[in-house]
Amino acid sequence: MTNDTLAETARIAHDWGLASWLGGTMFGQFALNPAVGKISDPRERGKVVNAAWKGYNVVNMLSLGAIAVGWGGARLTESAPPRLTDRERSLAKAKDALTATAVAAGVASGVQGGRLATSAPNGAVPIERGLKPAADTPPVAARAQKSLRVFGSLSILSGVGLVIVNALMAQLAHSRPPLRRGLLRRSA
Repeated sequence: MTNDTLAETARIAHDWGLASWLGGTMFGQFALNPAVGKISDPRERGKVVNAAWKGYNVVNMLSLGAIAVGWGGARLTESAPPRLTDRERSLAKAKDALTATAVAAGVASGVQGGRLATSAPNGAVPIERGLKPAADTPPVAARAQKSLRVFGSLSILSGVGLVIVNALMAQLAHSRPPLRRGLLRRSA
């Protein structure tokens, strides 16, 4: 039997993680990274971007952990295949893939962001914008920026996919709660 308090805590952690990770990633991709182009000194741009992401990396890693642990716990209990309808099982498999993609892309972004930040003292890598190298960006940093574009896009796509699947699963559970899950629950 699944304990309600444990299931609720896992769901809260998962949803918080998804909100903070996806929101931060989208802000970085669509607001912060382009905005640093307004700074006149290319090295100062790099310093600002790298300091901002360094400050948010802890939140991102905790968020990704909460997403993975929250969904992993659900898959072992309430969202285990025998407890799901065929439609729910398909959505759960999609969520498995999206969660794995989100975590992999998020961790890869953290690693590549670290490479970018350490390619110049104090993170002062000359850049055009957050994800666009300047003419004098060192090759290692330019490669890191290019990979961050890919991982950032993959993160956003998988994060939006998770939001969509979560909404579909919640609506399905709300409109037609399967009896077998209700029978397997116990109160806190």
